[in-house]
Amino acid sequence: MPHTKQTDLAMRIVIDQPVVGVLHSLQTKDDQPLDPKSSKAGEPLTFDFTVRVGPGPKFFGDQVRREGAERRFVYIRVGQPAGDPSSPWTRRMKIDIHDIGPELLDAAINEGRRIVLSVNGTGKDGTPACATVPPTGRRIA
Repeated sequence: MPHTKQTDLAMRIVIDQPVVGVLHSLQTKDDQPLDPKSSKAGEPLTFDFTVRVGPGPKFFGDQVRREGAERRFVYIRVGQPAGDPSSPWTRRMKIDIHDIGPELLDAAINEGRRIVLSVNGTGKDGTPACATVPPTGRRIA
């Protein structure tokens, strides 16, 4: 799809309740860590990035991954994949973006604001969350 039919959209992923001391990062298009950070005392971690939104809506961009014709998501790397070779964790969080509602998308685009997705960074077993992690909140900021 030509870039002229796509609109830039600022996004933020907030990892609430991350496991303290575990490195997290976005994943680049080249499968590398981007903007690695860890929580010192359980404070949320934030990752900002930009996507392009086309008709459909369809999502594109350096952090956007695809699965099938419709599913689009962003990976958060955890532990070793985020750049900490001494970490016992080798995980990724898959955070879906294809199911963001049109009302939220339209409001963010029309008002020039960012969409914020919040997820829980700790799994039920107390270890870093991984696999598909459903958002606990979606809003514009």
